[in-house]
Amino acid sequence: MTTAKDLFLISMDPRPDRAVGQGDLSLALAGAELIDLIGAGAVTLDGDRVAPGGRPAPEDPLLGEAEAGLIRQAPHERIEDWLWRRGRDLAATYQAALEEDGELTRKRSGRLSFGSERVEPADTPSRRRAAARRAEGEPVLTALVSVLGLDGEGSGDEPGLEDEAVTTVVAAVHDAVMELEAVRQRRTIENAAFANLWRGP
Repeated sequence: MTTAKDLFLISMDPRPDRAVGQGDLSLALAGAELIDLIGAGAVTLDGDRVAPGGRPAPEDPLLGEAEAGLIRQAPHERIEDWLWRRGRDLAATYQAALEEDGELTRKRSGRLSFGSERVEPADTPSRRRAAARRAEGEPVLTALVSVLGLDGEGSGDEPGLEDEAVTTVVAAVHDAVMELEAVRQRRTIENAAFANLWRGP
C-alpha cells in the first residue's frame, strides 16, 4: 500500500474527529503521492519545483499515473501547481480504485434495505496496516493527517520530519488546503450577501 492509500483509508474511518472535504483530501493525496515518488527516487525537488528523479515509480498504478504526468522539461512544475493539477478529483479516483481492490465496501445506513449507501473501509490487512502506521505516529502519515484536521485541530505541523523535501511537500499541502478553505469562506460570504440582496431590507 502507498501513503496515499493509507491516508484515504484513515480519512474514511467512520469515527473521525471531523469529516474531511473531498477537495482537501484530494490535495493531501496528491502530496502523499509526491512524497512516495520522492522516496522511490522517481521524483526530485529542484527548489520548489518537481523534477524527474531518474528511477522508476513504485509498482502501483496510481503512482505510475502520477509519475507519467510529470512535466519533464525545464522549467519544471511548481509543487503548488502539481498539487492542484494532480489533485483534481483525486479522492474520487482513489475511492474507485480501492473499491475495485475490495478495500472499501458499500453499506446502507439505517435498517431499511433502500436506505442511503455509505462507503466504509473493509476489514482488510491494508486497513489494519494503515491504522497501525497512524497509531505508531509514522511521521509522514501523521503530518498529512494533521493537515486534514483528522487529529483534532489540524495544526499543520510536521511532526518529526527529517527529510527537507518531504517537509517542503507537507508545507505546500498545508498551504493549498488553507487556500481552498479561504475560497470556500469567500464563496459563503458572497452567497450570503447575494441572498440578502434579493431578500431586500
